[in-house]
Amino acid sequence: MKTIMLINPKYEGLRRWLEEMPGKFCCEGREIYNLRNTIKVIDAPGGLVLNVKRYHKPKFPNSLIYSFGLRKPKGRRAFEYPGRLLAAGIDTPEPVAYIEQRTAGLIAFSFFVSIHYCNCHTMYEVANRSTADCAPLMESLGHFTARLHDAGILHLDYTPGNILWVSGDDGTFRFSLVDINRMRFGKVSMSDGCQNMKKMWGSRELIAIMVRSYARSRGFDEDACERETMRLRRSFWKHYKDKDRLPFKIDV
Repeated sequence: MKTIMLINPKYEGLRRWLEEMPGKFCCEGREIYNLRNTIKVIDAPGGLVLNVKRYHKPKFPNSLIYSFGLRKPKGRRAFEYPGRLLAAGIDTPEPVAYIEQRTAGLIAFSFFVSIHYCNCHTMYEVANRSTADCAPLMESLGHFTARLHDAGILHLDYTPGNILWVSGDDGTFRFSLVDINRMRFGKVSMSDGCQNMKKMWGSRELIAIMVRSYARSRGFDEDACERETMRLRRSFWKHYKDKDRLPFKIDV
């Protein structure tokens, strides 16, 4: 088995430690996610706390597509894209390394290593909360989403679990994006933006606050933007296969 590694020059001192990551991953760290891929939080030398995501072995034909360079693997995109977001003033965890294992020339497991953000909230938390509690947060999220789109960045998996937030002592909110291997760069239209916001959790009233804030920030018609987002949202949740497992009643 061959191992290939790309490393952020800032963390070159961790190279030898990171080279052992495929072996460490099985027996070290605290698991925080385990479905198709697995995510662990692992302590590194120097007091660093790392977030390590192991991607599953790609199946055919993706095993060929990724291995022969027809498309970059998810982990490599996750390693490269933060630079573009950070340059645009959009916060995302700093990348540390991308590690790729190959067997007979084909990609097996791959790993994306980044700095772990502690004590952050996710947008899942608005699911059962009142409009009064979450209105300022959703107003801020709408403005943040507009700033993201104005920068020509479209997160193609813009879901509650991929948007982290913290609140400051002054009542303001700071947002960060994770799971950014699926991105599109270029002009983002109002239609694109409405499509992008359809998966957000929360009551209809909270979604409306977010969307209208988004529209104001981008100079779009608020009523038109709200109508389009709500139409797309209704269609999405109506056909969402796991809607019965959600921890809140879908309000569309």
